[in-house]
Amino acid sequence: MELKLSDLDLAALLCSRVCHDIISPVGAIANGLELMDDPETDAAMRATALDMVRSSAKTATAKLKFCRIAFGASGSAGAHIDLGEAAETARDFVGNEKIRLDWLAPRENRPKAEVKLLLNMLLLAMAGIPRGGVVTVTVEGQNLKVRAQGERAKLPQAMADILHGAAPAEALDARLVQPYYTRLIAQSASLAVNMAMDGEDAVLVKAA
Repeated sequence: MELKLSDLDLAALLCSRVCHDIISPVGAIANGLELMDDPETDAAMRATALDMVRSSAKTATAKLKFCRIAFGASGSAGAHIDLGEAAETARDFVGNEKIRLDWLAPRENRPKAEVKLLLNMLLLAMAGIPRGGVVTVTVEGQNLKVRAQGERAKLPQAMADILHGAAPAEALDARLVQPYYTRLIAQSASLAVNMAMDGEDAVLVKAA
């Protein structure tokens, strides 16, 4: 039986996924503001709290911008998205602490579905290197590739099963809805997407 969610279930799980992504930095902002409002907080602690608010606000903004393209409408039906804009959004989202992002794609307008697919492929690849590493994004025509290389790289099997349609709908939750959504986007772009190990220390997600 084909893995399929109702529109309502898909919308609900995607909303849960987005909330999960941003609740941590938003919560940190609230904690920082509480510290600054506390009359017993000294100057040094206030400075630390302000830094926490600034950093968390930057993180929340980056995550929301990424989710807007990866999961949201981001333009009218049939619209194109600039790959350069997608690259900047992806770099802000990935940051520079654990992962280095090498974006090897031309700056050009591409169909919205292809750009959304590429960003979702990025999420899948990053899940394969929990200790960090290097993620390389390559676009050549309709061949989209995201390769994540790092220490103890491992295929996230549950995500791969969902992506390949080899899991029951009951297995889907707010975390695993993302590979399911990736599969739907690929289908809408008339592309097939798969995920597998590429050597001993890399995970490759590709669509063509």
